[in-house]
Amino acid sequence: MSPPSLTYLPPMRNPEFNKMSAEGVALGKSLYYDKILSTNGLSCSSCHLKEESYSISIMGPTGTAVLPHVNIGWHQYHGWNGGEHHLDDVALADLAEGNPFLNANNDSILNRFKRNEFYQKAFWKTFGIKITELSTPERQKYISYALAQFMRSMVSGDAKFDKYMRGEAALTSSEMNGFVVYMDDNRGDCYHCHGSAGNPLWTDGEFHNNGLNSSFSGVDQGRFLVTVNPADMGKFRTPTLRNIALTAPYMHDNRFATLEEVIDFYSSGLQQSATVDPLMTHINQGGAQLSASDKIDLLAFLRTLTDSTFINNPDFY
Repeated sequence: MSPPSLTYLPPMRNPEFNKMSAEGVALGKSLYYDKILSTNGLSCSSCHLKEESYSISIMGPTGTAVLPHVNIGWHQYHGWNGGEHHLDDVALADLAEGNPFLNANNDSILNRFKRNEFYQKAFWKTFGIKITELSTPERQKYISYALAQFMRSMVSGDAKFDKYMRGEAALTSSEMNGFVVYMDDNRGDCYHCHGSAGNPLWTDGEFHNNGLNSSFSGVDQGRFLVTVNPADMGKFRTPTLRNIALTAPYMHDNRFATLEEVIDFYSSGLQQSATVDPLMTHINQGGAQLSASDKIDLLAFLRTLTDSTFINNPDFY
């Protein structure tokens, strides 16, 4: 099968070593919701709730917010600091012995698979492998491959703004003005990092220091932890704005409880630092200094990015 597509985007990556198939997506979905991979009673879905765009409102056990699983098949980097480049390998960290998400135990997982005829048949049908006869690294690899196939299938493209772009819905005057604020260099100036109407991912996928902190001692240092390049201190990958109204709280450390607080931060709460992104052009005045009406309208626009079709799609839960 071919990966899903979205207007304006290049084809989703579909690597030769893990090409999507109906069997692979179905296997990945089963694993995503099954506690068989953990010793703590959790599954992937425990921290990726459909009503929160497959994220969760509490802080993850590694000390950063849980990113949503939506349209991630197009992402070049994964995680807030981009520590993993390939979706096919993303689950490997969670499957590592003692990882705090699943607290995986390789012997326990192997024994469960030995007792589970469904998974033995499913892995054979999908990959032509006997999952119970593989080494631990090989078994983890194929588990991660199956999960990646399912996550590639989790595509959102039916929010109100998508329908507006297709000529299927009209925006209110507040929503339209909010989009104008979003695109205005002298007001919201959001599009440089989050993209414009022609980018349905609503992220550039890059790393930015957006003025959250003036110093980085004792706080998450972001991309620097991966590259060890001082220029990357305090930079984090731009999260998607798709379904943003469903994914509170906000930022990598969940510091803002509401979208209103996020808008207030960009309006008047920016903090200067040595690595703050040049795109933060209003940094010297603390932010864009939005009017009350512009804040209301910007919020209205952001809510047009909510895709209820996606979160209610039974293919994903």
